[in-house]
Amino acid sequence: MAHWLFKTEPSEYSYADLVRDKRAVWEGVANATALIHLRKIVPGDVVVVYHTGNEKSAVALASVKRGAYADPKLDDPKRVVVDLVPTKPLAKPVPLAAFKADTVLATTDLVRISRLSVVPLTPEHFARILKLSGTSA
Repeated sequence: MAHWLFKTEPSEYSYADLVRDKRAVWEGVANATALIHLRKIVPGDVVVVYHTGNEKSAVALASVKRGAYADPKLDDPKRVVVDLVPTKPLAKPVPLAAFKADTVLATTDLVRISRLSVVPLTPEHFARILKLSGTSA
């Protein structure tokens, strides 16, 4: 099982929307590096949902229900999507400022390559997010 961080603009699609929908096709990823990451995702992987915009915080956990497959809305085999289901909100959000200030989280691609919408997390990154949020695994 791998760990990932997916960024989303909450005014477009938030974790609350995922809870309401119970399952979502995670689409719209166009960056080549983010697509490389997305292609590696398999069912059972854990996703940290990160709200961009005014929030700029990790807010929840989700699980991959279906791994990478061609986006059915596009005629481009390079563009892939995954299906997510909600797991639970974090006990408290972990803001970007905490990522930047923390010696472990400062090494994430969220901080290093901020434009990516899909970034891998090491087990240490994931454990630190849980700790800072006060959330049990």
